[in-house]
Parts: sequence; C-alpha cells; structure tokens
Amino acid sequence: MRTGSEPMTARSALRARLWLSVWGLVWAIVGTVAFVLAGRPGWAAACGVLWLVVTVDLAVILRHIRQGPHYQPGPDIPPYRPPEQRGP
Repeated sequence: MRTGSEPMTARSALRARLWLSVWGLVWAIVGTVAFVLAGRPGWAAACGVLWLVVTVDLAVILRHIRQGPHYQPGPDIPPYRPPEQRGP
C-alpha cells in the first residue's frame, strides 16, 4: 500500500548492495593489480582509490546489516508508519 511517504521511509536493499560491493571490490583489486603489472601507475591509482571507496561502502553496509531490522527489512518486518499530519 502506498502512503505517499515512501521517499522519507524508503529502505535499502542491503543484501543486493552487499553483493554488488563485493563484486566491485573484486574488480577494483584485479584492476589495481593488472595496471601495476602493466606499468600504468595512473590507472592503478584510480583503481586503488575505487578500491578504498568500495571498502568504505562495504563497511557501512555491513554495519547497517548488523544493526538489525531497522536497516534490513524482511517479510516479518512491518513497514514504517506514515508520518503524522504536519501543519497546514
């Protein structure tokens, strides 16, 4: 049921984000190693920065998963209640 408050109460698909981050982490590591071996330090640095960003994102995702159902909805978690009516 749509309540109109979805942008404020939306939940993230953390398991999907987790696996996409793992996929990105693997490719960032492979890219960094490949460019180092190929002698392309600029591209290796770019992949290294991407590696760092993906690692931080992965840590945030894992933290949210460990925080429980507030961040990780399942079939047994009811949706948030719509916000109370605001002023005129």
